[in-house]
Amino acid sequence: MPTIDGASLNGLLSTPLVLGALAALLALLLILAVFRAGGARRLLLPVAVLVAVSVGVMALLDRMAEMDRATERRALTQRYAELNAQALAPGSTLACLDGVAGDAVETACEKTVFGGPQNTAAAVAYMAARLTLLSDGLSFARHGDPDFAVSLAGLRRAIELDRFGIAAHVLAVRDGCTAERCEAFVLLQDANVMKSNLKAQVFDQYVSRYAADWNKTAPVADKQPPVAAPAVSALEPAPAKTPLSGKYDFPSAASIPAVSIMNPEPKLPKDATDAQAAAPQAPAEGEPVRTPPKRPQAASPPAR
Repeated sequence: MPTIDGASLNGLLSTPLVLGALAALLALLLILAVFRAGGARRLLLPVAVLVAVSVGVMALLDRMAEMDRATERRALTQRYAELNAQALAPGSTLACLDGVAGDAVETACEKTVFGGPQNTAAAVAYMAARLTLLSDGLSFARHGDPDFAVSLAGLRRAIELDRFGIAAHVLAVRDGCTAERCEAFVLLQDANVMKSNLKAQVFDQYVSRYAADWNKTAPVADKQPPVAAPAVSALEPAPAKTPLSGKYDFPSAASIPAVSIMNPEPKLPKDATDAQAAAPQAPAEGEPVRTPPKRPQAASPPAR
């Protein structure tokens, strides 16, 4: 036979629809009392209107509260799905925290979870998110939807097992829990493993075991890459030039006449012009070279 505990009864009585029904019943009893006492019947219409308005407002508030509960339930379900997706992602080690795969698998998971500081930090953050989700989900189940607690059974069981003491470490650091006192124990159906992990500090033992491997430095390569020669900077002074020998004689700048491209070239002297005209011209490219005809020889005078 189903029973109703105190938390469920308080949640039922706090709903707007139930409060509206109680208010309507109280108003009806008041009207009947007025009729039996022979009171004025003019109060009947205002009281009836007040009761109808109260019932309508209560129904509207109940509808809004139901929508809020549905929104909160979807948000919690979405958070749960996201945590599961992180655990099931390829290459993720978070699935090892469920503690239900067996000893052989858990031994290999131990080396993976504590194989590096990044993996260990990710596992701690993941377990902290699971604890927060369990707290929020059970609180919602107590005040709004008791059936929602059933969907959190797997999450609660994984936290209760606490294979590597990570959940106990989160509660100790975040909430200040000890093996004798912790408010989070009410979230669990069996808190014995959690208390043992808090007392023995199991997580710290795992970290101490693997931290020596984390601090090992990578070996230095025997051969260093060749160092490139430093490039000559443009700001550095150019190397000094070797002076030329004294056997070379160069004209000075003062002996060279100034040349202007704006003025026409000076005309050559007449002798230079005649010599230039008399000089043979070189044949154009591809034109055959013509040999000038021989000059006729003067006849020699007859002998006497």
